[in-house]
Amino acid sequence: MGKKILVAEDSSVIQNITRKVLQFQNYEIISVKNGQQVLDKLNKDHYDAILLDINMPVMDGMECAQKIRALDDDSKNNVPIVAITGNAKNYSMDDFKAVGINEYLPKPLNFDNLVNVVNKVTNN
Repeated sequence: MGKKILVAEDSSVIQNITRKVLQFQNYEIISVKNGQQVLDKLNKDHYDAILLDINMPVMDGMECAQKIRALDDDSKNNVPIVAITGNAKNYSMDDFKAVGINEYLPKPLNFDNLVNVVNKVTNN
């Protein structure tokens, strides 16, 4: 099995397509629907990257990224985070960097871009 990617996305459609595209590239995909579930999963397991939707219920991607970066465990607080957002105009790359997000992908997702960015952040 390849590297493990945690996908946090409240849209089942985007979650499923992302899963299929990345599984085809030999990534193992675990999916959740909000930021709190990301933190719960991260407490139990290690991931090679996190794809984080910015607009999610319960806890949004910006808050979730800040909480990941504030974790005490260095193997977890340094995980690469890729933001996925349909509202990129609301945030600049500086805003993303300020909360610890490494890269961002605009929606609608370009799947070649998705694969390239995930490969880049996981050094594949």
